[in-house]
Amino acid sequence: MLYIDESFIKDRVVQLRTQKGVSARDMSLSIGQNKNYINRIENGTTLPSLNGLILICEYFGITLKEFFDVENKSPNTLNKLIEKVKPLGEEAMNSIITLIDEVKKSK
Repeated sequence: MLYIDESFIKDRVVQLRTQKGVSARDMSLSIGQNKNYINRIENGTTLPSLNGLILICEYFGITLKEFFDVENKSPNTLNKLIEKVKPLGEEAMNSIITLIDEVKKSK
């Protein structure tokens, strides 16, 4: 069983917000909250309610499952990749898998 502590939530919000390139203030206002709402979450002063967490996920265009997926560092990018790959044939998908394996080897 995977244990996620309170710091995961604040760190994940920082990570996703930074990837999106938006300020904490702008994000707070965009989801209809007080201008300091996201700052308080990121500073560990407060945790979002379930409703607040849903608003945050909607803002990022991800599901709660994707938010809590610790292995998925860039859920929006992964979703874009999946959408691009879906219509491809098996041969093209296998070529992409081979490319990914080569990239992983070189790291």
